[in-house]
Amino acid sequence: MPILFRYLLREYGKIFTMCFSGLMTIYLVIDFFEKVRRFLRYDANWLDVLVYFALKTPAISFQIAPLAILMATLLTFGLLSRGHEITAMRSCGISLSWITIPFVTFAAGISLVLLLFSSTVIPLAASLSEEIRTTRIEKKPPAAALTLQQPWTRAGADSLLQVTSVSVDGTLLGNVRLFQFDRRFHLIGITEAEEARYRDSTWTLHQGRHRQLSTGGDTSVSRFDRQAIALTLIPADFTTWLAGDSELMTFHDIRAYTRRRHQHGSQAARFQTDYYNRIAFPFVTVIMVLVGIALSLRRSGARGGSMTMGIGQALAVGFCYWTTHSIAIALGRGGVLTPLLAGWMANLLFLSFGLYLMLKVRY
Repeated sequence: MPILFRYLLREYGKIFTMCFSGLMTIYLVIDFFEKVRRFLRYDANWLDVLVYFALKTPAISFQIAPLAILMATLLTFGLLSRGHEITAMRSCGISLSWITIPFVTFAAGISLVLLLFSSTVIPLAASLSEEIRTTRIEKKPPAAALTLQQPWTRAGADSLLQVTSVSVDGTLLGNVRLFQFDRRFHLIGITEAEEARYRDSTWTLHQGRHRQLSTGGDTSVSRFDRQAIALTLIPADFTTWLAGDSELMTFHDIRAYTRRRHQHGSQAARFQTDYYNRIAFPFVTVIMVLVGIALSLRRSGARGGSMTMGIGQALAVGFCYWTTHSIAIALGRGGVLTPLLAGWMANLLFLSFGLYLMLKVRY
């Protein structure tokens, strides 16, 4: 049995490598010709361009690996069926469930690699690739501060914070306004400052004034040169807010960010949905193995189908999964579905589909 296990694993690995390399090449070629004209306008160094595309390969691998797994499964079973190897194994009393073990084992290993990529490798590589694109290819000077497109955030249970600009490291905020409300959401105070600086785990306002509003309409104004404020948001929250892209964040960063934002009652559905999505997506490789085996054998038992039909089925199933997954993620980000359900919905649906087809396979 171990010899047969190694044989199936080796043949499957060869075909997966071929499918993965082909899909990776197609993706990189299309992406290269889409961006090379823009890079040429900046007279970019070719070494920087190559490094930029090399840093994008982890994210591309994360996206195409499930399709490569599905395609390799269909092609492998097609080749085994053409040589009557599945029939020979079945006639020797080897069950179909045992035959699937090498394929599931290989897919589980790929899932762990993709999970590692999603948690740390892809965010770090994406950050470096964007830095190379902006500073070395497009030759833009590093920005000291950038203007926020969405300057509002909740700073507490009874306060709102408005910030016009934020430094790249998040430690300096420009044109800060803090609005304070009572329990009935009546405005009772406004604090304005030219800037807020973060030092020694404390935010300090500089050159500002505080307006105290009373129920009778009277207003009292007090000015200050420096005043500390209680704000649990940290500089990393503002840099994340500025980026607005969870793909540049590790799992630890997303958990810490959503935990602090949740304490303020703000909506963190988008980040939570992306978090569960990045956990769930790597495990689709195992699901695609089950779907691929079932599609290959369900019509004609152990004889399988043609290679052309296998490629067509792989593309059709991949398109259906990606469409379902994208819709679920969009609903999760919009708050229609819970983040956990949105991240795992496509996996659960296609796992049920794969198990149903496996039960229909004729032994």
